[in-house]
Parts: sequence; C-alpha cells; structure tokens
Amino acid sequence: MDLALLERTLAERGEPAYRGPQVWEWVARGASSFDEMTTLAKPLRAALAAEVPFSTLEVVTEREARDGTVKTLFTTHDGHPVEAVLMRYRDGRRSLCLSSQSGCPLTCTFCATGAMRFGRNLTASEILDQALHFRRREAVNHAVYMGMGEPFLNDDAVLESARRLPGLGITHRRTTISTVGWMPGLRRFVDEVEEPIRLALSLHAADPGVRAELMPVEERYPLADVLAECRRYFELRRRKVFVEYVMLAGVNDSPAAGRCLAAVLEPGVFKVNLIPYNPTGSFEGSSRSAIEAFKRVLERAGIPATVRLTRGRDIDAACGQLASERVVSSS
Repeated sequence: MDLALLERTLAERGEPAYRGPQVWEWVARGASSFDEMTTLAKPLRAALAAEVPFSTLEVVTEREARDGTVKTLFTTHDGHPVEAVLMRYRDGRRSLCLSSQSGCPLTCTFCATGAMRFGRNLTASEILDQALHFRRREAVNHAVYMGMGEPFLNDDAVLESARRLPGLGITHRRTTISTVGWMPGLRRFVDEVEEPIRLALSLHAADPGVRAELMPVEERYPLADVLAECRRYFELRRRKVFVEYVMLAGVNDSPAAGRCLAAVLEPGVFKVNLIPYNPTGSFEGSSRSAIEAFKRVLERAGIPATVRLTRGRDIDAACGQLASERVVSSS
C-alpha cells in the first residue's frame, strides 16, 4: 500500500490523525481489503477502496518448491520486476527474503540478479508490500534484506520499511540487512540505527584479488575498510556481524582460503554462514566434503561457522538465484 498516498487521502478527507495508524494496523495484521476494517465507517472504507490501491505491486507468477518455499514475481506500477521469497522451516520460522531494488547495479559474478538489467530503487511501500503479500497468507516472524539489490544503495526506503516490520510480527532482532560493503550506507547504519536490526556482510573471498573478480565493489570499497566499519558496528552496538560466504568450487573453498578468511575475522565479532552455491550457470558449487573441511578450518581458528540450509532451489528461489527477467521469459 502506498502509505504516502494513504496519508494524503485521509488528510484531504479531513480524517483525524489516528486514522492512518489505524488503517496500517489492519494491513499489518493481514487484512486483504479495506472492507475488512470494521473500525472504519463504511463510507470511508468505500472511498479508500476507490482512491488507494491496496498494493503497490501486482503479482505476475507464484511458485511453490517441494520444501514449501514460495517465490512470488511482482511488477511495480511502472513495469519493473521484483521477486520475494517466503521460506518455511520445521521449527516454525516463517522467514521473508525481501528485495530492495529491481535488479542490482553491482554485478557480482556468482549472482543471477547481477546479470539482469537494473531497474530502480524500490520505495518503502513497495518493499513492505512484498512482506504484506505473504503476511496475508500466514503469520511471519523473520525477514532478511537479501533479495534483489544492495540495500545500502537504497538505505532510506530500506530503513523506513524495516522500522515498520514489527507491526507484521517481525521484531528488529529478527530482521537482517545484508550488504556487499557499500560504505556510505554502511556508515550511516552504524552511526544512526539504534534499533537492534542485524547486520550481515556478503564477503565470499578474503583475498582482495579473488574478491575483486567475484565482486567488483572491492575496487571501490576494499574489504579491509569494510571490515573496519563492521568492527566499529560491534564496538558501538555490541552485536555480532554475520558473514555470508558462498562456496564456489576451485575458487574460494580451499583450506588456504579458509585460513585467509579466518585471519581477517575476530572471534566474538563475526560469525560465518557458509552458503552452498545455488546454480546460476557461472560456477560449480563446492562439494559437501570441501564445505565441511572449510568449516573446520574456521572453527579451529575460533571463528563460529554454520552451513546454510538451502531452500527453494528447485524453483530458483535460493540464495543468488533471483532474476526476474529469466523468470518472465520462461513463464
């Protein structure tokens, strides 16, 4: 829902100031239409239905994986594609993977999103409407800004949307923003964000040369500077930084690469999440034994590490696989 349009419409109708939050509360709880908002007078409900679209996004396709993961392809009002994912876990977690941009301009070589045409930043309402789409389906309790785009290239909208997620049942401590290390947005996050929103760093190689080949952002913002900012985040907020590391066979998965990674991370500050590579056509994924060996190298150095459970791979909904243009052309 376009929240700015909602506020203007209510103001133009002379509604009291509390009416906007009242409507938002209904929306955040999963209402699917204005007609369900029984604390609003019927004439107001009818007027809002006529003047304020219930979503800023239109659903194009929706697919469900064998493991229960759901991926939805949306388009914005001006035709830009956006994908978001609902991940269901046996322990009751219902986690959303949200996009902050249509496409991504940073062109990481292992990521399908980086290969598609960049559209634009999404508004806070367009980000929230991804979450609200799934909230109308079922209760949700976790969110990660790890979908399409670099969140810190769109930090105003990302932070505005993240601050509204508790209304949907997703607390700040269960919200994670992932960055490749875009320093202006990262510095702002470290300096200004008091809420306990979690920070994740998309790293993927500790050797600067290898990282530059995988992630062109290394040339602009070197890893050493990014890690220094992450340490400052820990010092100020006393919250660990989660490091995301995609395992690519023969590229970044050797024991030597593990030792290189361990050398730049401090125990107690960083926690590593090893991600099995999900096919996008560019690389081969590391074997299970290589991932386990890499994990042992980190653990011997005192760096806690886990291996991410892959969700939604059979519908191209797993980490690094979101690429709306490919979906549109094959649907």
